Amino acid sequence: MIIKRELYNKIEPYIASREAIIVTGMRRVGKTILLQFIYDQISSDNKIFLDLENPLNQRYFEQDDFEQIKFIFETLKINFSQPAFIFLDEIQLVKNIPQVVKYFSDHYAAKFFLSGSASFYLKNLFSESLAGRKYIFELFPCSFKEFLAFKQVGINLPVQHSQITKPIYETIQRYYREYLEFGGFPQVILKESVAEKQRSLNDIFSSYFQLEVRQLSDFRKTNKIRDLILLLMQRTAAKLDVKKLAEGLDISRSTLVEYLGFLESTYFLKLVRPFSKSPDVEIRKIAKVYFCDSGLVNQTAKVDQGTLFEQNVFQNLRLQGEVNYYQRKSGVEIDFILDKKHAFEVKVSPSLSDLGKLSGLSQSIGLGSYKIVSLNYSQFDEVIYGFEI
Repeated sequence: MIIKRELYNKIEPYIASREAIIVTGMRRVGKTILLQFIYDQISSDNKIFLDLENPLNQRYFEQDDFEQIKFIFETLKINFSQPAFIFLDEIQLVKNIPQVVKYFSDHYAAKFFLSGSASFYLKNLFSESLAGRKYIFELFPCSFKEFLAFKQVGINLPVQHSQITKPIYETIQRYYREYLEFGGFPQVILKESVAEKQRSLNDIFSSYFQLEVRQLSDFRKTNKIRDLILLLMQRTAAKLDVKKLAEGLDISRSTLVEYLGFLESTYFLKLVRPFSKSPDVEIRKIAKVYFCDSGLVNQTAKVDQGTLFEQNVFQNLRLQGEVNYYQRKSGVEIDFILDKKHAFEVKVSPSLSDLGKLSGLSQSIGLGSYKIVSLNYSQFDEVIYGFEI
């Protein structure tokens, strides 16, 4: 059974358009399954799905003459005299795909659906060749709502916070604790035992390192990136001290920045910038580091409960928009600001004083919306739970 991901609702309006649809995201988040779901929704038989991790499929695109590629498609039962739907999975493995897509989009009624795991590659190589003729969608690990769907749990999350009584909280929280600890990768969610989930998380990390860091990057000292990843995971939700990290790894500052750019462009981590009305100030100031999934962090770094909860709240907020943090010189801070409008402070067990501080700080920087996100049950009206994000 294929579970419909929430991202499909954003893609659906563009399925009938001529523009190419590109789905990008971290390895193992479900890009292939999402493409297969879209493939199944298309009623036409004039369609094909090719996995480009298969070396045999890669050979189809080694022709310099794109009409030869057309001939190959035709032998695979594609008819270019009518609308054709071409699905290509893991396109970062075939370097001339942008040119192929452009050629067939220009000369034939071909609609492309593409997936890949490196945003830098996809966004940059497609920027010129398909300017104005593509839509890029980012897929992340499952939200908690999607987690429940994969688990086939018949729980309808309350629409209003006021509906969450303590018994309802305890029912939902049992599943949220599992989601918090093991994260939102589909293959992990579907595993039954703790040992199987842990093995899957180790496999995801190993696959990312082998297939992204070692194959996709051109870095010579991949052991340095490995050490950097482990150091950063232990510093989840902390400010990034580039100078100290570079010295500790015995690499230059510019090399470290290059490594961070690669890790971010392949969706392994995210650098969260401080909130500012000025974009220039935002870029110059120190970023905080978060990762793609709380399960990976928990399995690799064993951070404390509060940090793991903050990581999980981040990865769900990023599904909704741009995420920043705010901190004054005095050290007083707001954990997250969503789309420069909504403040979120993350607490395991919030107090009345926490609410007062958040209210005052939010209003002082012009934010009318603010909530504390609590892990434990709370009776404060201004509090929501992680599973409500």
